[in-house]
Amino acid sequence: MAANETRMLLLGAVAMFQPVNGYQIRRELSSWRVDEWANLKPGSIYHGLTRLAEQEFLLRHDVVDGTRPVAVYEITGAGREELDRLLVGALEEYVAQGNVGFSVAFGMLPLLSRDQVLASLTRRRVSIERAVAELAAGAEAKDQAPPHARRGLLLWMDLAVAELGWLREVIEDVKAGRLRFQMGEDWGWTPAAADPGLQMNLDREKYRALLGR
Repeated sequence: MAANETRMLLLGAVAMFQPVNGYQIRRELSSWRVDEWANLKPGSIYHGLTRLAEQEFLLRHDVVDGTRPVAVYEITGAGREELDRLLVGALEEYVAQGNVGFSVAFGMLPLLSRDQVLASLTRRRVSIERAVAELAAGAEAKDQAPPHARRGLLLWMDLAVAELGWLREVIEDVKAGRLRFQMGEDWGWTPAAADPGLQMNLDREKYRALLGR
């Protein structure tokens, strides 16, 4: 997994659930199955949190939870700026050969404003429209690529066309208010009792109290 995508996942998870400890981040990201589609392993999570704290993108607090010492993280102003940069970049950049960065950013849309989401998704739509045209031209240029290579271009083009249709629907849903995602909005959805986010919310209030928030 690219370093930017790992950084985006960790900064975004802390921003969503702060103050939060490393185990909670690991448990939450495991529920997203990041080990399957993002190849992010547990050891990388703890190492990444430590590194981000060293870079002053995260603020580490050492607190005592009952009798147990716990490292709790919050995002700093610099971390939030870095996260916003990564999210916007991943939403807007279209890469025909892989969408892991976009998948990470799309899962964290609640951290951005509605206007920013619309602007970034619109730019992505324009990029995909341009990519479809270029891929179609490449697939038709029979004298410039062997048949199997043109078939590969057709696959990328079909995938791009499918994403383009999906993206246009998402943009319309955001514009119409059918897709509500900002933090604090009523999403019209209640998580299951086993959802790890419910326990994280309880722990977050406990950590806030320990930190005098």
